[in-house]
Amino acid sequence: MPVSDKRTVLVTGGAGYIGSHACKALARAGYLPVTYDSLIYGHEWAVKWGPLERGDILDRMRLDEVIAHYRPSAIMHFAAFAYVGESVTNPGKYYSNNVAGSLNLLEAARDHGIDQFVFSSTCATYGMPDRLPITEDTPQNPINPYGASKLMVERMLTDFGTAHGLRSIALRYFNAAGADPDGEIGESHDPETHLVPLVLDAASGRRADVTIFGTDYQTPDGTCVRDYIHVADLASAHVKAVEALEANSATDVFNLGNGQGFSVVDVVQSVEQVTGLKVPVTRGPRRAGDPAALISDATKAKTVLGWDPRFAGLERIVGTAWVWHQKVPSVATLKAKEALA
Repeated sequence: MPVSDKRTVLVTGGAGYIGSHACKALARAGYLPVTYDSLIYGHEWAVKWGPLERGDILDRMRLDEVIAHYRPSAIMHFAAFAYVGESVTNPGKYYSNNVAGSLNLLEAARDHGIDQFVFSSTCATYGMPDRLPITEDTPQNPINPYGASKLMVERMLTDFGTAHGLRSIALRYFNAAGADPDGEIGESHDPETHLVPLVLDAASGRRADVTIFGTDYQTPDGTCVRDYIHVADLASAHVKAVEALEANSATDVFNLGNGQGFSVVDVVQSVEQVTGLKVPVTRGPRRAGDPAALISDATKAKTVLGWDPRFAGLERIVGTAWVWHQKVPSVATLKAKEALA
């Protein structure tokens, strides 16, 4: 028998940044989120709205054990390595975990009769598009193993649908940012590579400065432009996806973004305005493979899923991140506390 009368969703990577916010959104919507996480990059303190089961997606025996116990009706799959630069220098790590691990999970879902699957994909599958905004029909030509690994999983989802009747929704999101508006969870990566927390670290003195890579792009101020989407809005889209699958939606893909572009300079200026602190900046050369601009068209998600992002402005995104940043100690301190627990 199921362990709960609530609709149960297995959330792989539910102790991570986006996964933990999705668990909160699922709980608010009446689901029981069961977090399945190796805790290699996730945090036990971020699991607050359902049970935590520690395990690796490459461990089929452990997956079978957890699925048999909780009998989830759907799987929400976040568990992945996501450092683009590392994927270039160590591609095997990414193909093993992100591709082989996902295949392991899909086969477990098939064997346990789970036919609803929400996948955390990425705009990195598009590579360097030749026109903006990016729609779901934009050609997918990833330029790094991370993006390639996510595209491979999208293709596996299609094939499992054809062969086994799996219905899936892949959500290709742009630059996740911000923190839980209630201040209960937020971003905490080690190493940290996301721009907003890096700029906040520089503003608050946790790091000496923040480097702007490239100031000569064909953009209004010469710096890279990205589409920042609040993590709480991403979480709500995942709930919408589960609800759509419950209503017998066919397999589909959706972009998740604000449809607005903000430059690196825009982010720095927003942090200074929100915090009242000066951000020390260093200017460096372009990084290889950095597109000048990535901006989404998320019309389809809004129309088909009824998704309604509530935190579209950059200041609201930075504001929630700043509240979280002030509330929590540095990542190093958090990891030390976890090691002693």
